[in-house]
Order: sequence, then structure tokens, then C-alpha cells
Amino acid sequence: MRTLSVIMVFFVLAGCTAQKQPSSVNTLTKKEAKLGWQLLFDGTTSSGWRSANQTEFPSKGWVIKEGCLVSGGGGSLVSREEYDDFDFVWDWKMMDTGGNSGVKYFVKESKNDALGIEYQMLDDTGHPWMKDGRMLPNDFHTVGAVYELYPPSIYKKVKPVGEWNTSRVVSYGRHVEHWLNGAKVAEFDRGNSDFNERVAKSKFRDVPQFGLHDKGLLLLQDHGSVVWFRNLKIRKL
Repeated sequence: MRTLSVIMVFFVLAGCTAQKQPSSVNTLTKKEAKLGWQLLFDGTTSSGWRSANQTEFPSKGWVIKEGCLVSGGGGSLVSREEYDDFDFVWDWKMMDTGGNSGVKYFVKESKNDALGIEYQMLDDTGHPWMKDGRMLPNDFHTVGAVYELYPPSIYKKVKPVGEWNTSRVVSYGRHVEHWLNGAKVAEFDRGNSDFNERVAKSKFRDVPQFGLHDKGLLLLQDHGSVVWFRNLKIRKL
């Protein structure tokens, strides 16, 4: 049986860096295709995504611009497929000072929401919570964090507002890792005592089976900030 350490051999793949030439945006290299990577966005169509709790892509708010999915109202997007063991990579750039967004996984839709574990995407230094003391440097609300649960590494390197970052979530079995610009910034095991204790102390304490589903949707959060997404790629493990 494969282990996460074996799988990590394949993680550094061509075409998954933070800065790319235009010809490599929203494409797969031959090596990626051979390893089973799939594009979740081709740069021109929205066929892989729909509005959360809806059947179609939003009619307003989200736009496709310069080969990117751009948020700015219209609600969050979810993938049309659920995933269990996966390696998910995406490029993003925050365009608003103090902006807030995120990518969620193991998402389950409910009547009025779509909840899952969140990879936090944030302009840490410019966010109002940082300025008024409600958020501390590198706490579990800052960029790269497992939102509300685990803080990111103090050694994380993030590009500023207006520049591209590359993020990655790897989930294999119950083990999950967050990566930012080529470095691992957080890891945890879903369902162990530490995870359960953190959930019990979080805003998700009353959500049944939070983060424990065998599979779930991916979600691109619309938190009102303008965020550009490109190179959304996934590989089933």
C-alpha cells in the first residue's frame, strides 16, 4: 500500500510554480498527464464549477478574465465532482488590501451553506483583524492556516497583494497537508484526538461530522474580495 511519503516523490512537478509563462497557464505537461493530473479549469469555460447549492455557474459576480476565474460577488463555487484522496494545486492572487478568501475541501452542502475544512487565503498584514488585535501573526486565521484549527508555519513565504501564489492541499487517508509556494506550512490528521478537540473548541463544533466525510466537494470561496484563480489541477491518489 502506498504511503504519503512515497507519494511525495511526485509532488515537485513541472508547471506548478508560482510564476509561469503564458504558454503553461491552465495546461498540463506530458509528465503531469502521465501521472494522472486533471485540469479543473481550462481558462475559458466554467464547466467544472457551479454555485454552491445550485446547479449552474453564477450569472453574476464571478467572471473569466485573462485565463483566470475571478471572484467578486456571486457566492462561492463548488466542484461538480467529490474527492477523497487527492493532490490539489492552484495559483491565486489577492487583489484587495486586507482581502479574505479561501479554498475548502471535504465540503458538504446544506440548505443555506457549504461547509468543509478551509485553506485560508488572506492578506495578513492588511486585514482589519490584524490591525485591531483580533488576529495575531501566524495564528489559525492567517494565510496557509487550516482555518480555525491549525496555524501555519512561521517560515511560510507569501507573495504580497497583486502577485501570484501557489497553494496545494494533499489528502491521503486521514492525513492532510497544506503547502504554500513550495513549502509545507501545516499538516494534521482528520479524526484523531487533537483534531476532534480543536473542532470542539471552534465555530464548527455544532456541525455534524465536520471534516470527517470520506469524500467531499472542493470550494472556491467568495468572501467579497477580488481574487484571481488559475492553474487549478488535481490528481486522485
